Amino acid sequence: MTTRDQARRRPADARVETARAAVTAVAPPTLPERLLAARERKGVDLYRAERDTKIRARYLAALERGDWKELPGAVYTKGFLRNYALYLGLDPDDILVQWRSERGDNPPSEPVIVVPRPIVAPRQGLTFSPGLFVAILLVIGIAAFAVYLGLQLLRFAKPPTITVTDPATLVTEVDDSTTTYTLRGTSQSGATISVTTPGRDASRTTAGPDGAWSIDVDLRRGRNQFDVSATDPDTGKQADQPRQIFITVPFSVVLAPTLTVDQPNDGATFENGAIPVQGTTTNATSVTVTASYLGPTGIAAPVTGSAPSPTPKPPSAPAPQTVAVGQDGSFQAAVELTAGRWAITVTAASAQAKTTTITRNVAVMFKGVNLVVTINGNPAWIKVWVDGQIDPTITQAGKTFNDGKTLTFTGTRSVEVRTGNSGSTSFTLNGTSLGVLGKSGIPETWLFQPPDPPVKTQHQ
Repeated sequence: MTTRDQARRRPADARVETARAAVTAVAPPTLPERLLAARERKGVDLYRAERDTKIRARYLAALERGDWKELPGAVYTKGFLRNYALYLGLDPDDILVQWRSERGDNPPSEPVIVVPRPIVAPRQGLTFSPGLFVAILLVIGIAAFAVYLGLQLLRFAKPPTITVTDPATLVTEVDDSTTTYTLRGTSQSGATISVTTPGRDASRTTAGPDGAWSIDVDLRRGRNQFDVSATDPDTGKQADQPRQIFITVPFSVVLAPTLTVDQPNDGATFENGAIPVQGTTTNATSVTVTASYLGPTGIAAPVTGSAPSPTPKPPSAPAPQTVAVGQDGSFQAAVELTAGRWAITVTAASAQAKTTTITRNVAVMFKGVNLVVTINGNPAWIKVWVDGQIDPTITQAGKTFNDGKTLTFTGTRSVEVRTGNSGSTSFTLNGTSLGVLGKSGIPETWLFQPPDPPVKTQHQ
């Protein structure tokens, strides 16, 4: 090459070097720089971008730093880049291409030299070291315990079942001479079987290893109801669907009803007039309760020297009550009685008009003092002391009341009444009518302090 050619070549080389320097000076921004610049142009910080894109700020910061190791993986990184590019107004496909280029995912431009793999020694057979053996035993033990725990949880969560095989039907009728019956069925092994009957104590038995159980129950004439249930003794859970069995023993037409009166007891004393009557019967369609007055109790005649008082009129007996008989043969009623001695008669009647009767004698003695004052005929002025104190409704001056007026006074120990017209003032003490205690137009004072008889005093 001549000297002239070399001179011509130098300016061209200089221009190439200058162009290369210019290209180097204006190299395109990297992917992290593009993301950062785009976010700053948008005018948001990382926390605002996190709220808008639902991408954690730490991952957005890693994208803007190009710290790919801080990201969860290539699949998530591509998703983050695509969503972030769309949010910043960039082309997501262009962003992904640049990410692959800067990440080094482009295929190599030169052939890859494959280095021969070294010869690998043949694998040795499986050897059991003491540590491996212990680990296997531990894994087996843990698996067995997990199975056992699962079975126990299943057992605790599942209630026992209960079935009745004898009788085969829910409603059964037996001979009229049958007095007992053996119920049979199945449940889970060891379950507690309970048989309850309305009005009777429950019977219990335990299911055998095969789940079979049997129990004897007493039968009464009529319809017998039995509720059969099972309880797991370990968990306390009861069967979800208890069984209900009905066994009917027919009545013989020649038999009279049986009757048992649980209340009241014979000779009982009551402090109020509401007397409970209850009991059980068989072969009866109805029960009738009646009450008869026998005489007073706790009230005597006035003391000697006082004005004679008329004999108290016996109280009216309540009307007879007819009460229904339950399926289990039970019945109950309440009889309202006044003070005195009473005979309560309970009669059970069958459909064939056979009857059975039981009588209980009771006494009604009111607690405290309950005095009813009634004005009959002419007006009467009265003044009242309750437990020694002036009654506030009557006041110290007393009051005059016309015919037909009824007043009630209640005390703990005593009630004392001053009347201006004894013949027009009638008294009823603790449910017992005493009538008038004096003569018409005569002022008198009477002290009522049961169980003592009424006493005339000089209190004014």
